[in-house]
Amino acid sequence: MFGKVSVRLLGISLLVVIAGCNKTDTGGAIDAGGSAATPTPAVIQGACPQVYLLDGTANYRTYAKGAKDDPTKIVYQASLADTTRQCVQNESQLVMTVVVQGRVIAGPAGGAGTVTLPIRVAATDGKNTLYSELTQYPVEVPTGVGTTQFIFTKTQITLPGGAGDFAKVYVGFDEGPAAGKKK
Repeated sequence: MFGKVSVRLLGISLLVVIAGCNKTDTGGAIDAGGSAATPTPAVIQGACPQVYLLDGTANYRTYAKGAKDDPTKIVYQASLADTTRQCVQNESQLVMTVVVQGRVIAGPAGGAGTVTLPIRVAATDGKNTLYSELTQYPVEVPTGVGTTQFIFTKTQITLPGGAGDFAKVYVGFDEGPAAGKKK
């Protein structure tokens, strides 16, 4: 009889464990009083706009003073390569985080030191600019190496709710004036 009871208890405990593993998390937290706090917005990728690197803005060069377009006078050359993104949707807006991988190489006129890269993140619906911000991003080129990789992350990119269905996000180097955030 003891064997039959232990087999039944084992079976029931396995069902409880499996049921616990299949529970769907609805987000949010329980506060100290035991009631549900504000729900945590869900991460959504299906409606997250694509991130694009344009050929004309994915590369950046700085030259020694007085030089332009002279390959022997390049101080630093930078490029952007891969991107990824994450979106969180709430009642009224889509909030994005964009991550871009890049590389900086010291040129013939350069060396170790810090280069400041003007990286712009912009979102458009084709006709209107939904978001645009220029970040002066410092990258340290180590001594004796002459090249380094970097990861640029831009958080809190806010777009109108539903913008993920029609918006495109562009990331690139921009030497133009710093435009303010648009919403």
